[in-house]
Amino acid sequence: MKEDIRLGQILTEKRRKHGITQEELAASLGVSKAAVSKWETGSAYPDILMLPRIAAYFDLTIDELIGYEPQLNTEEIRKLYCQLAGEFASGPFDHALKHCREYVRRYFSCYPLLFQLATLLINHTSLAQSSETSGQMIEEALKLYQRVKDRTDNPSLGKEALQMEAYCHLLLHQPEATLKLLDENQPGSGPAEPILASAYQMTGDIRSAKKILQVGMYKNILALFNLTASYMKQCQNDLPVFQENCRRLSLLEEMVHMDSLHPGIMLTCYVEMAQGWMMHGEKERALEYLEKYTRLACGNIYPLRLHGDEYFTLMDEWFADTLSLGDYPPRNDSVIRRSITQAVTDNPAFSSLNNDSQFQHMIDLLKENEKRK
Repeated sequence: MKEDIRLGQILTEKRRKHGITQEELAASLGVSKAAVSKWETGSAYPDILMLPRIAAYFDLTIDELIGYEPQLNTEEIRKLYCQLAGEFASGPFDHALKHCREYVRRYFSCYPLLFQLATLLINHTSLAQSSETSGQMIEEALKLYQRVKDRTDNPSLGKEALQMEAYCHLLLHQPEATLKLLDENQPGSGPAEPILASAYQMTGDIRSAKKILQVGMYKNILALFNLTASYMKQCQNDLPVFQENCRRLSLLEEMVHMDSLHPGIMLTCYVEMAQGWMMHGEKERALEYLEKYTRLACGNIYPLRLHGDEYFTLMDEWFADTLSLGDYPPRNDSVIRRSITQAVTDNPAFSSLNNDSQFQHMIDLLKENEKRK
């Protein structure tokens, strides 16, 4: 990451590359040799009005002259995100939050980074010590998503920012704003992956054809699980529909091995199913899904990374090449483990189970899981 003004270093490199002495440069600019020497050593900087003249002399932009790079590449974004996520995990919280805000100011026109910093804020609101701070973080993230949506020239990033903007409004209990942003009646033309795969096939690139189809299937499977979990929440009061949702979701899980392919989604689904059964007074059924939740959460799923499997054999390179964070999760593993425990211990749906020995054993296992590295 290029964070400092490097005028002296760049000026020295360019002058030597062109075979120009300090005296010659000084004479051309109408300054003393000592002034040029100080610029190059960093003990002094040129007057701001001198910068365009120096830049023009070497056929550079002013940004190039001073070494200012407002954009980070994908690898730099990943590195910075992981660094900040680690700071949130290890604390102190206020320091990590301050550091995050500093990067927002420093790279205010690097829209892929702003999107990830907004996501970083959203994913660590649970660590805030007050609801006021948590609300401020969501507000900050909302403004960042709005900026990305309005300024980026990347349609895909703009669409993601719009969806996250709508999500922030939900977190802020502003459903009308969410409904205004998202139009459920937008026409769809179907997935593009089959067309792309056919094009790759025509060029003889069978591997790319397979890869694009795997990506399409993977993304749509995740979407199906997310939609089913959300639908199940809305249908909790209707026992027959809720029960059928649980049955179908379990069949889907078994069919695609979702517990190993994407354990994070299955943990969410297990909690939703357990909550629903508690609502209907089915304590044993709820404990059954909480047992699955605990077994998966305490299993060999760490470090959590996006990955393929023996069927989705080409996904790993897609994660590495395409996603802003690669296969990294949005939070540090220690924060994820803590939130996995809190999803049960802080859930009012399970408060009546506090005196149940089976439930308490699960809580003990989850808390023990938090301490592992």
